Amino acid sequence: MKSSSIKIVLLAVFSSVICGKLLAQSNHVLNYKQPAEFFEESLVLGNGKMGATVFGGVNSDKIYLNDITLWSGEPVNANMNPEAYKNIPAIREALKNENYKLAEELNKKIQGKNSESYAPLGTMEINNHHTGKASNYHRELDISNAVSKVSYEIDGVKFTREYFVSAPDQIMVIKLTSSQKGALSFDINSTSLLQFKTEIQNNVLAMNGVAPIHENKGYEVVPAFLKEKEIGTRFTTLMKIKNTEGTIVSSNNSLGLQNGTEALIYVSIATSFNGFDKNPATQGLDNKAIATTHLNKSFSKSFDKLKSNHVADYQKFYNRVSLDLGKTTAPDLPTDERLLRYADGKEDKNLEILYFNFGRYLLISISRTLGVPANLQGLWNPHLNPPWSSNYTMNINLEENYWLAENTNLSELHLPLLSFIKNLSVTGKVTAKTFYGVSEGWSAAHNSDIWAMTNPVGQFGKEDPMWACWPMAGAWLSTHIWEHYIFTQDKKYLKNEGYPLMKGAAQFCRGWLVTDKNGNLITAPSTSPENQYRTPDGFIGATLYGGTADLAMIRECFDKTIKVAKILNVDADFISQLEADLTKLHPYQIGIKGNLQEWYFDWEDKDPKHRHQSQLFGLFPGDHITPLKTPDLAAASRKTLEIKGDETTGWSKGWRINLWARLWDGNRAYKMYRELLRYVDPDKKKVEKSRRGGGTYPNLLDAHPPFQIDGNFGGTAAVAEMLVQSNETEIRLLPALPDAWESGTVKGICARGGFEIAMEWNSKELKKVTIFSKKGGKTTLISGDKKQNISLKKGQKLVVNW
Repeated sequence: MKSSSIKIVLLAVFSSVICGKLLAQSNHVLNYKQPAEFFEESLVLGNGKMGATVFGGVNSDKIYLNDITLWSGEPVNANMNPEAYKNIPAIREALKNENYKLAEELNKKIQGKNSESYAPLGTMEINNHHTGKASNYHRELDISNAVSKVSYEIDGVKFTREYFVSAPDQIMVIKLTSSQKGALSFDINSTSLLQFKTEIQNNVLAMNGVAPIHENKGYEVVPAFLKEKEIGTRFTTLMKIKNTEGTIVSSNNSLGLQNGTEALIYVSIATSFNGFDKNPATQGLDNKAIATTHLNKSFSKSFDKLKSNHVADYQKFYNRVSLDLGKTTAPDLPTDERLLRYADGKEDKNLEILYFNFGRYLLISISRTLGVPANLQGLWNPHLNPPWSSNYTMNINLEENYWLAENTNLSELHLPLLSFIKNLSVTGKVTAKTFYGVSEGWSAAHNSDIWAMTNPVGQFGKEDPMWACWPMAGAWLSTHIWEHYIFTQDKKYLKNEGYPLMKGAAQFCRGWLVTDKNGNLITAPSTSPENQYRTPDGFIGATLYGGTADLAMIRECFDKTIKVAKILNVDADFISQLEADLTKLHPYQIGIKGNLQEWYFDWEDKDPKHRHQSQLFGLFPGDHITPLKTPDLAAASRKTLEIKGDETTGWSKGWRINLWARLWDGNRAYKMYRELLRYVDPDKKKVEKSRRGGGTYPNLLDAHPPFQIDGNFGGTAAVAEMLVQSNETEIRLLPALPDAWESGTVKGICARGGFEIAMEWNSKELKKVTIFSKKGGKTTLISGDKKQNISLKKGQKLVVNW
């Protein structure tokens, strides 16, 4: 072979390696060789309030638009079933008599309305006036700057589109270009599945509409929906084109550009939502004025200025954490092909990092609106009747959305949930009294919505208690307040906001507990979220007394409330009551199989592999079960997970990965993390069984299935949990490191006590750790058999060569 030929071959190989690093081996870019056909292939953008789902089509580019505050309904009537609590004594009597069938029927009387639904705002279309066939198509989302791009060529002309949704300017911007002067011609339109009307004035395409007032599936809204003082949440979408060349044209319902070279499309949206307790029609915000203000302010700014504002705002969150897992040999492939290759068992460490980074990207894109946390689909919903109303499901899913907030250095993004808890406490006081007969504190149940609904759902007795009748969401959510404090050390928040909410949740739990025949405190009636037992005589039900999950959450609630009260030096008498109650709670039971019992008795599950593992709450997200403090309970938790197996849905798998990490089993956690990334085909007509079920869609969104965002968040949180675990007094480094991550570095992971960690490891051994203290304090670093006590001042950093 001639030397020139050798040079050409080497150059080709070198170029392939470089491309691999930029594309397939990238840990921050999703890329594809074709437009999206399904929602599960699209690329999602958001600024914490406005969401855009970009398909990237050639002739027609479809973009779903959402606003996180656009829901059906209006402020909830918390007093909807004022005498429901009067049924509690009869349920307890049936349980006392071991008549579970009767208790199950009576429990249906402790139900109210179902939640409202998160609504799709509309669909924007960019119709391009192309005539030829596209080639060299490329579509990507760069999560290091939250910018999406599309490019392709037609008849020698290169067309590009660039998209981002800005938080500082509250605007979506789309930049369209052609490489040939005058070759850019397109028009845009906007439609909605809701009641809407479009008009064009002063070259602005405006769509105004209203969300339904009821959660019923009919979504019936009176035809005259645009009349003044109409019921329901109003919304506005405004679109305007800025061009340097060509001519802006319009018709009755579209706006366009002819013969341009470069253009910007500005998209502004707003709703009339003004708080969970404000009627959005009579007390709502002026959605038209807000959308107009954002549009006009942004329109006066250049693309470069808007983009630099957006990137700087986004990166102040995203750049806090970085992860490297060592060398990868993964080839140059688009993201969907990477997933397929990975599902076959191939190595792609940067895909594992990309999924971790993507979870952080999603939370930054979603969680910026106080009182309105991420819902089941985060921010992105194209459906009039979304799965499970895309609501707040509070027996795991809402909480799992925020497991990554503190430990992956996104504490500020926890605030939408924390402020939502405050809203729940308002309606929850009424719910506690009217549904449960508890006069102190507040409670919340299985489902909620933007109106902070707290009643048990079930359509007033029509639905199954196994999921409808569950009052422990307040106890679970209160632990998020503790987590926010212990990571941030923000005592001011704790005193002014957090502790009163925690106390209220604990007060409800105290009022809900009763004494069993052994003199222990239990809950009655009780259910374990969405699971059912099978009694020895064959009865299958959900209603019982003393469920393990209830008591685990109450233990965690009481324990953390006691700690907070002592930190603030308040409520000594109340602390004494909680401490006394803790000692009287019905203890954990280990079943004949060695498992941690889910039920008061050692009953079988109807489904032994049930997706929920609520009885393990004390292991994770709680912390009162650990391999060191409670080895027997930790072993029973392990046995429970082994019985349930590893095959489960997206969010459930995310939870189980965290549980295995807390058991310090890195290889089992990693095995399930790989399974979480299993490719799921978005085309439901395809029949390959290996590409169905739980896993990950081509756009990296979680497949429950269908799409639920909690699996993404659970997976990201689990990676951090595998690398760093902590409590008030110690930080464990690499506690669940799998063999596959033999070497690596991580920077920016947060630990309890107000610390930030950077680490380097090699051959599974910690080499160097850097610890930074945000507020000053003491902790003990632990890795393997080594320990080191640390005391730092506020703002101090210490480097330890392990």
